[in-house]
Amino acid sequence: MGVFLRGKRASLPPEATPLNGFGVRRRVPGLRREEVAQLAGVSVTYYTRLEQGHSRNASDEVLLALARALQLSVTETEHLLDLARTHRTTTDPGPESATPKALELLSLVSARPAIILGRRNDVLAWNELGRALVAPHLPADAPESAATRPSLPRMLFLDAQARALYRDWGLEAADYVAYLRMASGKYPDDEALTRMIGELCIRDDAFADLWASGRVGECVAGTKRMRHPHAGDITVDFQLWAQSDRPEQRLEIYDLRDDPDGVRTRALLGNRVTEPGNG
Repeated sequence: MGVFLRGKRASLPPEATPLNGFGVRRRVPGLRREEVAQLAGVSVTYYTRLEQGHSRNASDEVLLALARALQLSVTETEHLLDLARTHRTTTDPGPESATPKALELLSLVSARPAIILGRRNDVLAWNELGRALVAPHLPADAPESAATRPSLPRMLFLDAQARALYRDWGLEAADYVAYLRMASGKYPDDEALTRMIGELCIRDDAFADLWASGRVGECVAGTKRMRHPHAGDITVDFQLWAQSDRPEQRLEIYDLRDDPDGVRTRALLGNRVTEPGNG
């Protein structure tokens, strides 16, 4: 939590706060500790203890005051609350498998690509079009075993074929790392998640740099610009649906733009795209 608070404090310029009248020379960008304490209405000593990790019983009221002072987003505020509560978590959530409810929902989606993601962004299940979109080079039964289950973060950073699918790879990578940082706060005792983050920090410099930036985020809807080996350059909108009783398992459904007849969607499976007038 101290690392997160220091990072957000350093990235918030004084002129963006009610303290903009304090026009003094600064050796480093961002706010001082005493300024954050003033904005949040807490003592400098208490805030300093929070940054140094010496106070682990901050109330939600204090944490929300700090979130307002540091102008945190909703997702960043949730992450701060998660970090403050990590000492209350005592069990590793262990391996995952898709729930019957999630599999039932997946079975209802056949005309669009869809996958079920776990807390680490592992693919727990997919339909035929989902596999063809996000991992056309992997076998259809890959998610059925923990040993072969596709890890989207590992693929994005370590698998050249998966990496080549994204025309805006840098944006995609930043979003994935921001999600993993949020997940690390929610599941601090998830050993597999910790190992994966450590592995990616060691094996990929881009991941290490993004992780060091401290960005936190959860992307539940958006757009991906892809270059698919069968469908060509495509733009894909996506939406994530979380189960109310198992929010860590999410159904991600994709929709190809400018494809009213489903021609390009079918092309994901290797079917040739026939342009109008070409027979």
